[in-house]
Amino acid sequence: MRHHINVLYGAVILLLILQLILFITISSQSAKLIAQQEKFENSIESTLGKSRQENQYRIGEIVRTISQQRRDFEEQIELLKTTQNDFSLVIEDAVKKVVTVATDISAGTGFIVGNEGYILTNQHVVADSAIIQVQTYDGEVYEAELIGVDATVDIAVLKISEQIEGFELADSDDVAVGQKIIAIGNPLGLDFTVTEGIVSALDRDGPSVEAAYVQTDVTLNPGNSGGPLVDSSGKVIGMANFKVGGAEALGFALESDMVRETANNIAGAIIVT
Repeated sequence: MRHHINVLYGAVILLLILQLILFITISSQSAKLIAQQEKFENSIESTLGKSRQENQYRIGEIVRTISQQRRDFEEQIELLKTTQNDFSLVIEDAVKKVVTVATDISAGTGFIVGNEGYILTNQHVVADSAIIQVQTYDGEVYEAELIGVDATVDIAVLKISEQIEGFELADSDDVAVGQKIIAIGNPLGLDFTVTEGIVSALDRDGPSVEAAYVQTDVTLNPGNSGGPLVDSSGKVIGMANFKVGGAEALGFALESDMVRETANNIAGAIIVT
């Protein structure tokens, strides 16, 4: 009987030893598997991190490339506008900013500046008038308020109730002899006539202001007074003022810097930039 019990105890101990060995083996394998899994996960996370960084960089490069291409395209369009042999790209827009100025005494031309309904013309166009009306290119007629004048440089500032987008004035320092320009006005009552020419000279003396006039061969006739001289970018380089009587192709316009300064002084505010 005792012998059988000893054999049973021995078998139980052997079984426990085998289970312990198996447990240790499994635990060791499990630890290796866990370590391998963590290593794999770290490797995947590192790879994904690098991929995300590379993708972000590539996306950034694409965005920068698209932005640069857009800027290049816009610059090419602007270059195209300024190198055209004609003014077809700017006339359609520019003529909408020009008005006919009619009073109970005379008539002339004016042009809109800013976006609050201000109009510039020559002082002599509205001098001694009781009524001032302006007609836009689309045929609308408005009563105009006379804000003020500067007879020395022959500028008047008018205002209408309608807010219409106006011209931007060029920097006089950027105007060059020989560059092409157009005049828009109402010569001899022919509304919104466009004539083309070049800048013949700069810093000419005028009737009462020295070195402030642009000389041009653009045809200027009665009715052009107060109208704009426009460059190929659509900016006003001067206000048509006078021509030499009996001479051909000798017109003069007050330069844009003087127009800007005088108009803002008359209005007592920045109405044109």
